[in-house]
Amino acid sequence: MPYALPPLHCALKTMSRKKALLLLLLLVLSTLSLLIHQSTHLNWSPKPSSLGCPPAPSSRPKHTSVAFLKTHKTAGTTVQNILFRFAEQHNVTVALPHHACDHQFCYPRNFSARFVHPHTLPPRIIASHLRFQRQELRRLMPNDTLYVTILREPVAMFESLFTYYNQYCAAFKRVPNASMEAFLANPLAFYRPQEKFSMYAHNTLLYDLGGDNDHSPADPAYLPHFLRQMEEVFSLVMIAEYFDESLVLLRRLLAWDLEDVLYVKLNMRGPRSKGNISSEALAAHIRTWNALDAQLYDHFNATFWRKVAEAGRECVAEEARALRRARDQLLRRCFGGQPQLRPATQIKNKELRPWQPSSKVDIVGYDLPPAVPGSGAPPDERCLKLAMPEVQYSRYLLRKQSLRTRRRAMPHRPLPPRAVPRPVRPLPLRHPAMPKAA
Repeated sequence: MPYALPPLHCALKTMSRKKALLLLLLLVLSTLSLLIHQSTHLNWSPKPSSLGCPPAPSSRPKHTSVAFLKTHKTAGTTVQNILFRFAEQHNVTVALPHHACDHQFCYPRNFSARFVHPHTLPPRIIASHLRFQRQELRRLMPNDTLYVTILREPVAMFESLFTYYNQYCAAFKRVPNASMEAFLANPLAFYRPQEKFSMYAHNTLLYDLGGDNDHSPADPAYLPHFLRQMEEVFSLVMIAEYFDESLVLLRRLLAWDLEDVLYVKLNMRGPRSKGNISSEALAAHIRTWNALDAQLYDHFNATFWRKVAEAGRECVAEEARALRRARDQLLRRCFGGQPQLRPATQIKNKELRPWQPSSKVDIVGYDLPPAVPGSGAPPDERCLKLAMPEVQYSRYLLRKQSLRTRRRAMPHRPLPPRAVPRPVRPLPLRHPAMPKAA
């Protein structure tokens, strides 16, 4: 018997070691699983400010009634995508154009509530292209609606307009060799105010805002009066050149979370489709030809920085940095890092292929990886919506909201009355046969 104990002791010791290794392995796997799980549920909350900045007003409920005037070539598509995703996440109805208007509200006509698809009524958010018409929007939107728009520096904006709409705007098509320099040397030789898309060639910002883009800039009364009207309506005029700072002000205005304003840049041109402002003289010609837009931008750029100063410049800058960190984290989750811009022909998912205005302009977009790097999991739907172009997202929301409207409109069919059950006749009791008397 004494000789049997050492092998048994060794066996028990070996089993204990195996159990310890097994437990250690389980612990490692659990830790890895927890890390992967946490990576898919990111924490977007900004760190407490080291500058003593007050946090965004989280005590207020999120404001869900927003009218965004989407101006042309000003990063408006990216803002629209932010609003679309917020609306979908919070089950808020978005006003979308009627089929007859395509994906814009019958632009360049003055906006009318008749241009809104009936399946998207009553809305709380509107964010597609329209020409501003104050009374019609007030008739459509709730009384607590906050009005927001975005402007871009007129020189960069005009270069983008000239390239993007070269095959739509007759004034641009007339120019020999599509030369912006030739157009600006004598704009009136090519520009016809009565033509349908002439507004793309002259003071486009003012036109989008409902103003007279052909009004003489020499009139000292016109633009100041127009600016006062705009200040009465718009709670925030964002500036495209300071996009992140603009989103900080937007989220504070609406009491939204940082997560609600994360984005990727959409509707961008490829390198070969970008022009070059080759000289200060050319830039000066652009500002002179678009003098009303230039004054409009300068005014609201100054207004924007006053709002930043009121919020605290360093505080806004710090929150913008937090936004960029959260955005980078989101991009790692969706794309495995900074997403690569691709021509539409190289994007496999047709829901992510951006619309191309003409064969002479490349609008680039994104393709999602088949699986999130590091986790093996497919990208979730939020990543898809983050990169979805305007046309596809508008159609998707219209289908979704139309389905919801049809379900609500279905007549309530009462259930058929239950049949009254017949009373069950009790069966006669059968007593056991009595035994015969002996």
